[in-house]
Amino acid sequence: MKRNLLLFFLFVLPFGQPEQITWKTLSDVKFEKQWDKKEGMYVLYPSFGESVKKMAGKEVQISGYVIPVDYNENFYVLSAFPYSACFFCGGAGPESVISLKFKDKSERFKTDTKLEVKGRLELNSSDIYEMNYILRDVEKVH
Repeated sequence: MKRNLLLFFLFVLPFGQPEQITWKTLSDVKFEKQWDKKEGMYVLYPSFGESVKKMAGKEVQISGYVIPVDYNENFYVLSAFPYSACFFCGGAGPESVISLKFKDKSERFKTDTKLEVKGRLELNSSDIYEMNYILRDVEKVH
């Protein structure tokens, strides 16, 4: 009985929990400017580091500040920084934001709401109309 309980805590429980990540972890990325003919401007394309690539497709958990992009479309971004210092308005880089794709689209969030979320991490290096980091099947943790 004790052996089975020990095996449960060592092997079963860790697989059901999302991996806690930080914004520092997500900073393992380099960007290269490339000309985009369609948009007629230079665009930053990411090259993800190994530590970030290892997390692709995994369930992760992270906290940050909510930035509503489009309330009607339930399009939110989680930022390492509050709105006044975020990627869009401040001087932060594109590695400091994650697009949130919520499971439950009924809840609404205000700008700069501090939120901890979990979801499946997707890396985006080609679609310039999306963030470089996308969290799918997002659920609020706190």
